[in-house]
Amino acid sequence: MGPVVESNEAIRCEYISAILHACINIVRELTGKKISLNPQFEVVGEKNTNRLICITEGKQYQIAIGFAQNVIQCESALQTNKRKQKADDTFGEEYDYLFGIMTTATEWHFLLYIPNGLFCTSRNPLNIHFVESALEEDSEDEKELYKNVKRVMEVIVGLLKKRVDVEKEPKNKKAKVQEYLKKE
Repeated sequence: MGPVVESNEAIRCEYISAILHACINIVRELTGKKISLNPQFEVVGEKNTNRLICITEGKQYQIAIGFAQNVIQCESALQTNKRKQKADDTFGEEYDYLFGIMTTATEWHFLLYIPNGLFCTSRNPLNIHFVESALEEDSEDEKELYKNVKRVMEVIVGLLKKRVDVEKEPKNKKAKVQEYLKKE
């Protein structure tokens, strides 16, 4: 596919897609839930309702634009999710939330979007450095690449798993949102 640093947005999305597909498969195995990755990088849960649980925005360089697009997409998706919820499933809209991921493939930012606020789940982005020397077996660059991809995947799997699991019971959703708000 070529070096990520010199690639266009479409090529970067190939790298992003590979990481997201691996994470989706891990979460499926861990939870037994049917979740999928839609072509526009929306992570969808609960097969019968197609409720969004995470939206990913991949950009080549324009991180600020990517953040803005991700927030707008999260707001729109949250409104769509609300329309798809049954009345007895709703536990107050202030406890609905989505995760957003904004990435350039080399820099990964994670967001928590709730109707009354937007929060970063970490202060600094996670970075993956794609360098040709990482293709050399047992090299330091290979080990660094492995470590960084693993860390990004751990965060994504953790966020998705929490979001899928929290749907089991509305009071868990409330507790999870309050836990995130306390961290800020």
